[in-house]
Order: sequence, then structure tokens, then C-alpha cells
Amino acid sequence: MKQDNSGIGAQNKKTEGDINFTPARAAWMDSEISQETKQILERDARYFLHQSMSTPCLDVLQSCEGPYIENISGKKYLDFHGNNVHQVGYANPQLIEKIIEQLRVLPFSPRRYTNIPAIDFAEKLASLMPSDLNRVLLTPNGSSSIGIALKLARAVTGRFKVVSFWDSFHGASLDAISVGGEAVFRESMGPLMPGVERIPPPVTYRGIFEDNEDKCLEYLEYVFSKEGDIGAFIAETIRNTDVQLPSKAFWKKARELCTKYGVLLILDEIPIALGRTGKMFVFEHYGIEPDILCIGKGLGGGIFPQAAIITRDEYNKFGDISLGHYTHEKSPLGAVAGLGTIAFLENEKILDKVKADEKYLKISLAALQLKYPLIGDVRGMGLLWGVELVKDKKTKEKAIDEAEVVMYECLKRGLSFKVSAGNVLQLSPALTISRKELDSALNILDESLAMVNS
Repeated sequence: MKQDNSGIGAQNKKTEGDINFTPARAAWMDSEISQETKQILERDARYFLHQSMSTPCLDVLQSCEGPYIENISGKKYLDFHGNNVHQVGYANPQLIEKIIEQLRVLPFSPRRYTNIPAIDFAEKLASLMPSDLNRVLLTPNGSSSIGIALKLARAVTGRFKVVSFWDSFHGASLDAISVGGEAVFRESMGPLMPGVERIPPPVTYRGIFEDNEDKCLEYLEYVFSKEGDIGAFIAETIRNTDVQLPSKAFWKKARELCTKYGVLLILDEIPIALGRTGKMFVFEHYGIEPDILCIGKGLGGGIFPQAAIITRDEYNKFGDISLGHYTHEKSPLGAVAGLGTIAFLENEKILDKVKADEKYLKISLAALQLKYPLIGDVRGMGLLWGVELVKDKKTKEKAIDEAEVVMYECLKRGLSFKVSAGNVLQLSPALTISRKELDSALNILDESLAMVNS
């Protein structure tokens, strides 16, 4: 298969993480992977359909626990990626016991029937929400929760058009990539869902609206007023991939504009909710309410696939429309996993721990920024951080090749993370990570940056 490894096309392919066909990947396979692992990876590559950022794979895992994943050779990686499912740590023993107990009694609940774990779960989610955000639909994955939210917005408003941000990610299904803004997911997929209007996002470090959120808001209102039939504005409260954090003033005004023009605000917190930022949900930092909230990934505790939408009581008037209707809609196992995840976060006071870790990481990463000219920007909240690498701090030219080298140097030393936007090291560890383990990860990053810097 011919690979586009040069120019804009190649850069687009690197926006969401490392890709499978680079010299650095080949060198990794030659020097760091055992013969036994290579043979297993060949079997994997033979039977799984290849796709960017996934197959062929990087390594073969045999176990995971807490903040670690371990390969079949016994090498452990501190996992600062985790597909955002590891808020409560891998193989959380409390969660496993609850799921085993449920497995023995009611492992599946067919549609048209309900079960107490699912009801308890929905009730718990509603209890965590402000005002009248009391209605829930459960679904197995985040992409399908986005689909449900889009369908509900059409039903509520009678309008099919959607505004979203360029460079946003809302899932990999056809409807989700239609409203998403990452080129790598839309390549060769057209025609996509009509009626999507994308605008440049508010960013602090680069881009059209760099440090000018007012201009972004002006553009947002311009689209609302010109189109006139926008039904929904879908956005990540904080952009997860390269960690972009809008201001509180931005979200306050955006919420006001949605209300003014009768547009439903759909907040996608699938990878960033459940304590990642030091609060259970990210919108709590901004003093706003979504009309529809999408959550997932870590909701199943890194064990069971579970996602949900949460919306307003007043939208509960479409009993004649199949908004979700998924086979595992009210999974007892998913419900128990979700309840257990939330209970662990609450009982172990994980949110307080994350706030303390945020202060520590902010100081530590700022020190690395002073030490290495390669680091152009550091930004984050809670245990979600982006370290942006640049060739020159004045021009802010992306250090794409350098970012990949840093990633592989870190992998060699036992630290795993993903590279986003081509040059941003995205650091997202388990929320249960200890201070000693955080220090270990920071030391690995320091050593790896020193290798590239020299």
C-alpha cells in the first residue's frame, strides 16, 4: 500500500497520533521488539484490517494494573494515553468484584425490559447534573452517544444543521466524523452528513483566532445569524487531543449565543469527564450547562464499554422515535461498571487528589519548558496536559519529527503517550497514579527531551 509520507497529506495523518509507517516505527520494531513479539504482531497484522494509528500494532500486551500496561516480555509502561478509559486505574479490584458479582446474576438485559442496576445508574448520573438535566440514554460507545445527541437535537429543534469546530474529534463513526473537524478521519469518506458548518476553534498558542476568543465568538454568532436554521452547536468543552482550554468568558458567551438563537449546546466530554480535570464534569469549571452532555470511555472503568447522553426533562417527548435503540442499551454490566467508577472517584476523593497533582505537574512541566527550547508551550488542567514542541519559539514551527523521536525515546524508557496535532505530547495518566510514579514519568520525559535536544 502506497503511503503519503510527505507534505500536507502526511501532516494530516499525524494529527491524532503516531502513524504506522515511519522510519521511527521501523527502528522501534528492529531494536525494541523481541522475536516472539514480532511473530505475534505478524499474526495480528495478517488478520485485522489495517487502519491508521491502530494496525499494524506497536507491541503486544499481557496485563495491566493501576497506571501500568505490561507487554509479553515483562516490560512495563506507565500509560499516559490509555484511550482515556483509565481514570480509576487499570484492573481496579473494587470494580472487578462488582462486575463479577453482576455477571453471576444478570449479565444481559434484552430491550423492552429494564433492570435495577441500569435504573440506579441513570439516577446517579442525573443526581450529578444541575437543574433539569435528568434524562439519560445509555449506549455502548462514545461515537453512538454523539449520534443520539445529534438525532435528539434534530427532534427538539426541527433543524438539521450543526456548527462544530475544525480540528475537533467526536468519534469515528460516519455521523461523528461528519460533525468532527479532523481531516484524517474524513479522508476518502465523502459525501458526509450535510448541514455541518465548521468554524476555527479558539486557541491560545497558534491558529486563526490565537488569543482572540472574541473574534471566534463573533464568527460563531455570524454563522448562527446567517444560517438561521442551526439546530445544534457541538463542541468539546476542552479539546482533548492537543489540550486546548477556552476561557470561562468564552463558554459563558457561547452558552448565551446558543440560548439567543435557539441552538442546543451539545458538550462532548467523552474522554475528559469523570475527574480528569479535577471536577466530575468539565463544564463545571465554566459555570455553564449543556443541553445535551455526552460521556463515555472511562465511564466503564476501563473494563466495560459504556457511554451515555444526559439531557433535559423537557426533551422527553419523543417516545415514538428510536433515538438510540442499541442492543446493549441498558446493560447491567455497564451500569455496574459505571456506578462503581463513580463510587470509587467519590469514596477515594480522587478529585481532590487530581487538583493537587495539577499544581505539581504545572510546576514540573514549566521547569522543563525553561530547560528545553524545544518546548514552545505547556497547557493543561487536572491530569490532562499538552506539551507542544516547536523548532523555533518565535515562528512556532511544529517540531513534528522531534515529537516522534521523543515519543519513541520515552517508550524505550517505559512511558507511553500519544502525539497529537503532529507535535503535542498529550499526557493523560490514570487518576490513581502516585506521586512517585508521576516523578518517574517526568524523569523519563526529561531524559528523552535531553536526547533530542542534544
